[in-house]
This record gives sequence, C-alpha cells and structure tokens, in this order.
Amino acid sequence: MTNETTPSPAKASVQGADRQAQIAEIVRDQGEAKVDDLAHRFGVSSQTIRKDINVMCEKGLLRRVHGGVELAHANSQHYDLRRILNFSAKMAIGQTAARLIPDDITLAVSIGTTPELTIRCLEHHRGLRIFSNNLHVALTAHEFDTTVTIPGGQLRAAEADIVGPSAVTFFEGYRFDIGLFGVAAVAPDGALLDLSDEDAHAREAITRNAATTILVLDSTKFTRRAHTCSGHITQVDHVVCDQRPPEAICAMLDKAGVSLTICNEATL
Repeated sequence: MTNETTPSPAKASVQGADRQAQIAEIVRDQGEAKVDDLAHRFGVSSQTIRKDINVMCEKGLLRRVHGGVELAHANSQHYDLRRILNFSAKMAIGQTAARLIPDDITLAVSIGTTPELTIRCLEHHRGLRIFSNNLHVALTAHEFDTTVTIPGGQLRAAEADIVGPSAVTFFEGYRFDIGLFGVAAVAPDGALLDLSDEDAHAREAITRNAATTILVLDSTKFTRRAHTCSGHITQVDHVVCDQRPPEAICAMLDKAGVSLTICNEATL
C-alpha cells in the first residue's frame, strides 16, 4: 500500500537550514565554492551567504579557503554534516512519519540523522515515553513533553550514541509500541545494511521488541553501500521515504503488505 502526503509549510528557520544544506551539497559535489557564486545561485546577498558560512564553520562543517569554502572533513560521514545533507527530504520524512505516531505511547528510536529529525517533528505530541541510544534524540526530545530514557555504556563520540552490548541489553529490557529507525543503506535485494555490527544489533533489538516498526530513509539510501547485513525491508511495518523506491523494492513491499508512504518535499 502506497500513500503520498504533503508536509505542512516549514518555518523560516528551516528555510535557512535548507540553504545551508544546499551549500553543503554544492561544496561536497564541487570540492569548494565561492561566496559570490553561492550568493548569485541562491539570489541572496553575499552577506547572507557569509552568515551561513560562519554558522557552518563554527559547527565544523566547512572551512574557509581563498574567496570561498570547502568541506572541513575529507568525507561526508561527520554527523552534523550528514544531518544537513538532504535536509529538506529528511524533514519531509520526519513530518510524515510523525503522523504515524500517536500520543501516549512508548517509542524506541535508533541512531541516525533522519530518526533525530523525526523526533523534532513530535514537539506537539503529548505523553510520549522515548527510549534511545542516540544522545541527539534524547536532547531533542527532552525539550518537549516526553519522558526520555537512555542506556549507560560506551559513548561513541563521533556519533554521540551509546553502542555495544549495553545498548542491546537496554532495548531488550522493554516492550515498545513503536520502533523508529533508519539504516545506512538498502541493498537491491531489499537487505537492510548498517555501517557496523553494533548499529545492526541495536536496530535488531528494537525490531524484536516493538509492536510496530517504522523505517525512515531518504532515497539516496537505495544507491549507497554498507557492509553489515541485518534484516530485510519487508520485515518492517511502515516505510517512509521522500521518493518512490526502485520498482523491485516497491514490488517486494506490496507483496509483503508493508505500508509505503512517499512524502512530497517540494513544499517544505
């Protein structure tokens, strides 16, 4: 079953964040970008672009070069950079997934930027009990009407999450109404892929202990690679994506009775 939805209009702050996301994508694709070129491309002043760049440099996403900027990191795996790449798509996914989550439930949330942005979209929900090994999720959820529980254990500083056996034991100790998670990639045969065994094991624990599961992912995950295979896309209950997945994946979901919701990021 496929549903198509249009998220509500974004706030002005999201528009600024979206421009920064597009700047990051341009710099990633081109290697570097000039301030004047960016100002012309976005139809804003050079001063506005410099303000964006200042924010992004302070976050460690970009660094200045003569007349412009380049990525501060050699790859795109830095968490804060991943958060803003494909930002509009991820926010649209988050807004759409939030509609699948009612008030007054227990919600398990995995690591990842799209699950984190989905939690941002739950600010008007009430009575949620959120369990997560993602400190970004915990800090975001703590700002509104939720009870947040996190595990003890080893902190993976680059991701700000708790990993290892303690995270698995944590998720195994509860029963959840909904499990919300992302993945690093989806293989052409529908296999769910993660970047580490630790990530996969934590996601498996959420899946085993959730009455309903929601997979949130943007369309780039269907063309990426990751090495740890764990589970299959037909084993989840809901898939929320910004664009229609490859037809082979859609056929699998339809045959398995998995709900597929394609959100429209154009009006975000």
